[in-house]
Amino acid sequence: MTETVTLTIEQAEKLSLAVLEDNGFGEEHAGAIMRSVVAAQIDECHSHGLYRLMGCVQTARNGGLDTHVLPEIIDQAPAVTRVNAHKGCSLLGFEMGLPKLVEKARHCGISVLAINNCFHFSALWPEVEQISAHGLVGMAMTPTHAFVAPAGGTKPLLGTNPIAFSWPRPGKTPYTFDFATSMIARGEIELHRRAGKAIPEGWAIDTNGAPTTDAAKALEGAMLTFGGHKGSALSTMIGLLAGPLIGDVLGHETYAASEDAPGKPHHGEMIIAFSPETFLGADAQQHLDHAEELFDEIVKQGARLPSQRRFAARERSHKNGVTIPRALHDELLALTAPQ
Repeated sequence: MTETVTLTIEQAEKLSLAVLEDNGFGEEHAGAIMRSVVAAQIDECHSHGLYRLMGCVQTARNGGLDTHVLPEIIDQAPAVTRVNAHKGCSLLGFEMGLPKLVEKARHCGISVLAINNCFHFSALWPEVEQISAHGLVGMAMTPTHAFVAPAGGTKPLLGTNPIAFSWPRPGKTPYTFDFATSMIARGEIELHRRAGKAIPEGWAIDTNGAPTTDAAKALEGAMLTFGGHKGSALSTMIGLLAGPLIGDVLGHETYAASEDAPGKPHHGEMIIAFSPETFLGADAQQHLDHAEELFDEIVKQGARLPSQRRFAARERSHKNGVTIPRALHDELLALTAPQ
């Protein structure tokens, strides 16, 4: 028996919906979550793919997530839309708020979508790529629970605090990046633990503040920021912009739901859209074409653009399906109702 299972995209979608709906998620939330995790799996980002369904189910079972509540859309200001997720998943709030974000960006040149009181677990690139698909420039950021020590510190205080950006390139894949301000996404360490593999040096420290390559000790201790004090400062910025600025909490004030308590896993997310056409009027295309010179010069040096690996993986997956560990497939099947 092989150690992996390959699914068609349709099978991955059906399995994801079955896991979610059989564990109490309403149709709207299940659909939004499915679209995000399958998009990540198609791009071979295993840490944010179907594996994340297990965390969603566990959080819901522990009472840390409302699986049916509909987000409340609030027209805050000419360029600001707020979404109160009411302790639901952020993904449905994003999908429902996106039309307002796009409309206001085209009117004002810049627009902000602030999602409050949400459970957030997902990759950010599917969101910013949905924005750039409208011909807009997209940014997104969110704090997480306290997993990361600040530069020079020894205890978790900051989140992995990811940030994503997508620049539209009509006729080409967008220029997109999405990365945590920690050395690596926490899910990558969890995948190393599940596989019994050591993590690279420099990713984390143990509970005593000593460097460790043991994934389990890293999860108990603290992750490290990339670039030392620079990553630490960026992480702090994200925590402020997607926290107090939009009237939400700081990452270290949140914590995961457990079997003993529903926890406080809810926080904020900030999404920003810029309209080149509104900024530049009739000259917009000229300046978008000018931007292509930068991308061309990067590639001429033999360097790759961010997300090139993902886009290649996306093409493979649409041809060949998605492959996940058999152990994960079995765990997901065990979460579905018997047929």
